[in-house]
Amino acid sequence: MSSKSHELGLKENPNPNSINNVKKQTFDLGKGSEVVYIPRFLGFDESWKWFNYLNKEIPWTRPSIRVFGRSCIQPRDTCYVASEGLPELRYSGYQPHAYSWEDYPPLKQILAAVHEMLPGSNFNSLLLNRYKGGSDYVAWHADDEKLYGSTPEIASVSFGCDREFLLKRKPSKSLTVQATKAKDEEQPARKRVKKSDNDDQHSFTLKHGSLLVMRGYTQRDWLHSVPKRARADAVRINLTFRRVL
Repeated sequence: MSSKSHELGLKENPNPNSINNVKKQTFDLGKGSEVVYIPRFLGFDESWKWFNYLNKEIPWTRPSIRVFGRSCIQPRDTCYVASEGLPELRYSGYQPHAYSWEDYPPLKQILAAVHEMLPGSNFNSLLLNRYKGGSDYVAWHADDEKLYGSTPEIASVSFGCDREFLLKRKPSKSLTVQATKAKDEEQPARKRVKKSDNDDQHSFTLKHGSLLVMRGYTQRDWLHSVPKRARADAVRINLTFRRVL
């Protein structure tokens, strides 16, 4: 255990639940796309220790990005951690500085817990986001950058305030997809959707200490977002683990 972890009272293994006892919810989205949701991936009290560490120790930044040809401030804080020698990440005209895992050793403990929960996974990068309140959001998008490959597995761990996570199927025509992505990057997702009403739209409430995994062709065929919500009046921190090829 690192000295920082010991100082903060963080456990070496943050996941108190065994793989066999944890409650998993698996959603088959069709055509090779799948979402797995684990509401209690990490213990409640331990998750608050992690929240406090991440909120205070991570060098958060709120960068300027380019969306639909215009410059704007990203509506959430961010930080990027990656293994040495990987291709550089770039999105919306922004290239984040890649910190090393050794810069923030406690993050490796969460990475190890995710690997334990998802046998066969081998994540080597981490994009962190901090939503300071309900007006912070991420617009409709897909993590379909080439550096992640054609069927990326993305594991998302949440801390703090519960936030709604939306999924909607991409339009079938490629030109419509491009136009929709450009428009949706401009504006936050506002409309609520219900799983029971439409198989092309799904809504999840991401709880404190939860883990959500997107697999298969989810990035190819689906868009996701965290919309603005007036009732979300506290901070949420989200860790998305990815594998760069």
